[in-house]
Amino acid sequence: RPSAASPAHAMSYDRAITVFSPDGHLFQVEYAMEAVKNGTTAVGVKGKKTIVLGVEKKSAAKLQDPRTVRKIMKLDKHICLAFAGLVADARVLVNKARLECQSYRLTMEDSPTVEYVSRFIARVQQRYTQRGGRRPFGISNLIAGFDADGTPNLWQTDPTGSHTSWKALAIGRNAKTVREFLEENYEESMAKEEKGDEDAAIKLACKALLEVVESGAKNIEIAYMKPGDPLKMLPQERVAELCKAIEAEKEAEKKKKKPKKQNV
Repeated sequence: RPSAASPAHAMSYDRAITVFSPDGHLFQVEYAMEAVKNGTTAVGVKGKKTIVLGVEKKSAAKLQDPRTVRKIMKLDKHICLAFAGLVADARVLVNKARLECQSYRLTMEDSPTVEYVSRFIARVQQRYTQRGGRRPFGISNLIAGFDADGTPNLWQTDPTGSHTSWKALAIGRNAKTVREFLEENYEESMAKEEKGDEDAAIKLACKALLEVVESGAKNIEIAYMKPGDPLKMLPQERVAELCKAIEAEKEAEKKKKKPKKQNV
């Protein structure tokens, strides 16, 4: 019989979803978290009157229809979702969430809150970590939208089944780098929005993605939502203009920081 320290014994915990290892790990759930980290970056920013979701999209093949590859999806009139991780898993979870939104409207004769939908998605994800014969969903989600009173909401769910509310967040590849950038720049951007800059949240999401997206505007997709309005995709020309303006700002800042050479 293999000892607790042997590789064969460790492998048995590795294979079972519902069995804890002696040090308290559920390995399959942790591997699902790794699948999220391998996914392309997604960013969410909650403004005062705007909710923004931005994603890094993979370059489509020459003969592929790019409209068929979406990382930002609509769940209801007032709720949308961006994800990082396995695309097929996202499709299944999004369909479940859409059905729940319709069921809620039919039963309650009212639109579901963003928190309710986030809690439902988290509950489905958690259920897949607790029963045998299944595997966890290999995705993390950013769920954004407005409640009936116009309150903006941004929630995150992950493969463990937890759900948390955020002001701004990044998930997927290089999420830590982007999150640090958001922490440094969020308050400043929101101050600009209060002064009347409606595009401050959109600009912040774009800036955050440019920290990790090497190919620039062509691989960035931005969607935004305002109270009472449906989800709108930012036109690609506008994304390119924003990226160009951000790069110009960066260059100007670099020139300012460079010390002037003194004439001898």
